[in-house]
Amino acid sequence: MIDALSYFSTKLALETDASDVYAAQKAGEAFVLVDVRGDEAWAQGRVQGAVHMPYRDIAERAPREIPAGTPVVVYCWSPGCNAGAKGAVEFAKLGYAVREMIGGYEYWVREGQPTENDEGPLPRVFDAQVMVVRTPVAG
Repeated sequence: MIDALSYFSTKLALETDASDVYAAQKAGEAFVLVDVRGDEAWAQGRVQGAVHMPYRDIAERAPREIPAGTPVVVYCWSPGCNAGAKGAVEFAKLGYAVREMIGGYEYWVREGQPTENDEGPLPRVFDAQVMVVRTPVAG
């Protein structure tokens, strides 16, 4: 039988979510956020502050571009995309402490966190289906 405490503790050690990543960015925590999607996806939109390193390039590029010992968080498109897990495997093979941002870019956008593309910042939209959205009080 699987031990629930062990399972969920391990899961939390290896995964994070958009809200926690955004809070960590705002707090100035030291980590590198890596977008592991392809070039077209990156150009369409990405998390502000992320670096672009498609998962197929990690083995070659990471040792040159991300100092050893730097914590890494990876993300891909959405919960339906496994590129984040593929990227996490590549970073783990290289010895990095790595976590996957569950929900990926989709949930980052749906939660209204800052995004950008090659032209600059994109509008922030808050999706009431994934978070509490409060209507401003008139007055």
